[in-house]
Amino acid sequence: MSILHLKTMQLIIVILLLLLSVDRKTVANTEKQPEPIGYGYYIRSVALDSLGKSLAADLQLNKKSSLFGPDIDELRLVASFETADRLRIRITDSKHQRWEVPNHILPRQSQPNISRQKIPAKLILSDPNSDLTLTLHNTTTSNTHTQFGFKVTRRSTGDILFDTSHSILIFKDQYLELSSSLPANRSSIYGLGEHTKSSFKLTRNQTLTLWNADVLSANRDLNLYGSHPYYMDVRSPDSHGKVLAGTTHGVLLLNSNGMDVVYSGDSITYKVIGGVLDFYFFVGPSAELVMDQYTQLIGRPAFMPYWSFGFHQCRWGYKDVHDLEGVVAGYAKAKIPLEVMWTDIDYMDGYKDFTLDPINFPLTNMTAFVRKLHRNGQKYVPILDPGISVNKSYETYTRGLQADIYIKRDGVPYVGQVWPGIVTYPDFLNPKGAKFWGDEIKRFHNLLPFDGIWLDMNEQSNFISSPPMPSSSLDNPPYKINNVGDQRNINDRTVPASSLHFGNVTAYDAHNLYGFLEAKATNEVLTNITVKRPFILSRSTFVGSGRYTAHWTGDNAATWDDLAYSIPSILNFGLFGISMVGADICGFSGNTNEELCRRWIQLGAFYPFARDHADKASTRQELYLWDSVAATSRKVLGLRYQMLPYLYTLMYNAHSKGTPIARPLFFTFPQDTNTYNISTQFLLGKGVLVSPVLVSGANSVDAYFPSGNWFDLFNYSNLVSVGSGTHVRLNAPPDHINVHIREGNILVLQKEAMTTKAARMTPFHILVVFSNDENCTGEVFLDDGEDMGFGGKWTLVKFSSQVVGKRAILRSMVKNGTFALNQKWIIEKVTFIGLKNAPSTIGYELSTKGMEVRNGRVDVDGGGGFGMAEVSGLSVMMGEEFELKFDLDCKFSFR
Repeated sequence: MSILHLKTMQLIIVILLLLLSVDRKTVANTEKQPEPIGYGYYIRSVALDSLGKSLAADLQLNKKSSLFGPDIDELRLVASFETADRLRIRITDSKHQRWEVPNHILPRQSQPNISRQKIPAKLILSDPNSDLTLTLHNTTTSNTHTQFGFKVTRRSTGDILFDTSHSILIFKDQYLELSSSLPANRSSIYGLGEHTKSSFKLTRNQTLTLWNADVLSANRDLNLYGSHPYYMDVRSPDSHGKVLAGTTHGVLLLNSNGMDVVYSGDSITYKVIGGVLDFYFFVGPSAELVMDQYTQLIGRPAFMPYWSFGFHQCRWGYKDVHDLEGVVAGYAKAKIPLEVMWTDIDYMDGYKDFTLDPINFPLTNMTAFVRKLHRNGQKYVPILDPGISVNKSYETYTRGLQADIYIKRDGVPYVGQVWPGIVTYPDFLNPKGAKFWGDEIKRFHNLLPFDGIWLDMNEQSNFISSPPMPSSSLDNPPYKINNVGDQRNINDRTVPASSLHFGNVTAYDAHNLYGFLEAKATNEVLTNITVKRPFILSRSTFVGSGRYTAHWTGDNAATWDDLAYSIPSILNFGLFGISMVGADICGFSGNTNEELCRRWIQLGAFYPFARDHADKASTRQELYLWDSVAATSRKVLGLRYQMLPYLYTLMYNAHSKGTPIARPLFFTFPQDTNTYNISTQFLLGKGVLVSPVLVSGANSVDAYFPSGNWFDLFNYSNLVSVGSGTHVRLNAPPDHINVHIREGNILVLQKEAMTTKAARMTPFHILVVFSNDENCTGEVFLDDGEDMGFGGKWTLVKFSSQVVGKRAILRSMVKNGTFALNQKWIIEKVTFIGLKNAPSTIGYELSTKGMEVRNGRVDVDGGGGFGMAEVSGLSVMMGEEFELKFDLDCKFSFR
C-alpha cells in the first residue's frame, strides 16, 4: 500500500468519526431539548375601524409543532371597547368557526367586521372615554422568531394590568395557552373557581382546574361543581405613588371548555382544551365598580324572594311526612325561626323525579303538610336531579323519549347511572328539552304546590365512567387537565365528552354549561307557573348563573376546617355574580357535635342563604336538639330576622349593581392593604362586620378592624375603637359571635319573629351610628317581596344623618312612597349611638310634611366615652319624608 493511499484512508476515517460525532451530538441535543408545545405567532397585518374603537389583527404561525396536536396556522384577533369600562379581546381561527358559548345563552355584543389592511405591527388602541389602553407587539426573540403579544394598561397611572409579551401564544384545536405577567408584590388575585380553599386570596404556585365535577367540597383545592374563569385583581400602591391602594380591575376568559389556570404569583397561565380565547377586561377602578361592570355583561344576580332570607332546614334521610312534621314542630316548640322545609331525594318514588313515595310521602299527606306550612307563613322546597330513570312504565321517561330530548352517544340516548339506577339526561341545549323539563315541573306543581326547586347532581353527575370511544379524541384529549387533582380522564363519573347535544354540540364543549342551562330552564318555568320571583338553588354553575339561581357550596363536612373554608367560598361566589350563597350549616357529611353546630349557626345566621343540611348517614343536627345550640340559634337568628330589611336591601343592590351581599373587607376599605389577606371575616353590606370563632375550644377571636368606631350589634354599649387598622382580641364566649357595625352607617331594622311574613308586619327601628368625621347614610328598599315586575309596588327610602354645629339631624328621602304608605308601615323607634359627650337628657323635634311634633320619650345612656339616645313611641310613616333633630348640648323637657 502506498503512502498516498494510506494517508487517504486515514483522512476518510477522520471524516467518518467527525460525522459520527456530529450525529451523536444531534441525537443528544434532541434528547435534551424536546419539541416545544408551540412556537407562537407574529402579526401579519392590522386594521382599525373608522371610529378607532376596534382593531383587528391577523396572526401567522411561526413554526409548526405536533405536541398536543397540530397548530392552527392563521388566527384572527379582534379587540373592541364595548363600553368605556369594558375592553374585549377575542382570538380565534381565522378560517373555521370554533365552539363558543352561544350568544342566546349568554347575550353579548357582536364584534365589528373590520376589513384587512397592512399597517405597522405595533399599535395602540384607546378610547378617550376609557382608562384602558391596548398595545400590540411584534417582538423578535433569541431564536429569530417574531412573537406576537399584547398589553392592557391603565392609562391614568400606566399600571400594566395584563401583559402577554413575555410568553408564547399557542393555539391548537384541543390546546390553547396564553400567559400574562403580574406584579408579584402588588397584585392580589381573587376568584377562578369553584374550589374549596383556606385562603380567599389566591396563594402562589397553584393550578386551578375548571371542569364541573361531583366532588365533595370537603376536599380542598380540587375542581368542584362550577366553572368561573374570572378573577378580580386588587393592586397595592406602586413605588411612584401613581397607583392608589385598592385600585381594582377584573378579567374574564369566556370559555366553557375544561382548563387549568396556573397562578405563580408573578404570572397567570391559561391552558384550555378547546374553544376560543375571549377575554374581557373590566376597568373598575373600585371593586364595587368592577362588579357593576362584570354583571352588566353576564347578567345581574336574580332578585330573590323575601322569604328566602329566612332560615331553612333540610336533611337527606327524613323518613316520612310524620318526620317532617316533627321537625317543624320541634322548631316551633323551641321558638327558633323556621321559614322553609326542604326534602332530599327521600320523598321520591324510587328516586325518580316528579314522583312521591306512595308509602312514606303519599300525595294526600304531602299536600296537607305543604298547605299547613303555607298557613303558617312557611315554604316548601323539594330536590330534583337531572337524571331521568330509564323505565318504560315511568311516564316522564317515555314522554322525553317521544320528544327525542335526551343527550345521545352513538346515535342513541346516552345511559348513565345515578340514584334511580339507569338514567338518561335531558338536553337543555335542545329547545324541546327545556320545554319537556318545564312541562314536567308544571305537572308536578299541579300535584304539590312547592315554592322553589333545588337542583342537585347537575354537573351531569354519573356513578359510572364510560370508556373512551376509540375513534374520538374528545374522550381522551392530548392535554390532560388536572381533573380531580390527579389528571383523571374528563369522562370520569359524568356524561362522556363524545356525547352529543342538540345541533351536534359535543359534551366536550358544553359540559360546564349543563347546570347553568338547567337552572335557566327551571327559572323560566317557575316564573310562568307562579307569576312570582322564582327561588332556585343549584349546585352546578357557570358564568352568569347568578341571573337564574342561588348556590350552596355543596357537600362539605362537619369539621372545623369546613366551617372556616365556607367564608372564602361564599366570598368567591359574590365575585362570580351569585349573591345568594351559603354553606350547609353544621356540616353535611360526618357527625357534627354541640360545639361545632353552635359555632356554625352563629356564622351561618349571617350567610346570605342560611340552611342546615345533613347526610343521611350522619346523626341528626336540627338546631333544637341541643339546649345550648337552641339558645344561640334564637339569639343569632333573632338578629338576622331583625336585619331582614337590611339583607333584602343588599339583595336589591346586588340585583341593581351586582354588589355582593357578603363582601370582603377591601370592598369598603380598599386603601387598607391588610384587608387583602382577610379570609376569616366578612362584611354584610358596607359596614356590618362578622367575626366568627372558627376553632374548637376558643372563647376569644383575633379579629381585624379597619380604622373607626365599631359597635356591637348585640350590645350597643360595647365598642371597638381603632385609629388605624389593627387586630383586636375579642371575647367570644360559647353563646356569642361578634357582629359589629361601623360608624357612619344607618341600619333599618324590624322586630324578630318566627317567619319573615310575621317580621314584615312589625314596626321599623332606625339605628344611626354617628361619626364625627363623616356623614351617616343608609337605605331600605321595600316591596311585596315576590312580585316579578316592580311596577309601582315599591318604595326606596334613603336616610342621612349629620351633626351641624351642636345639633344632630336625621333625614329621610322617599322615592315612590305611595307603596309604603299603603302598607301602613311605621317607624316606631330611632336609636342614635356613637354620640360623644351626650347630655343626660335631650329632646327632639320631628317634622313631617311641615308639621312639628314634640312628644314621645327619649332615653339616654353612655359608655366608653360614647352616648346613646333612643327616641321611642314614634308613629312616623315610612313612606313620608321626615326630619328629626336634637341638640347635643341642651336639656329639654318633654310634653
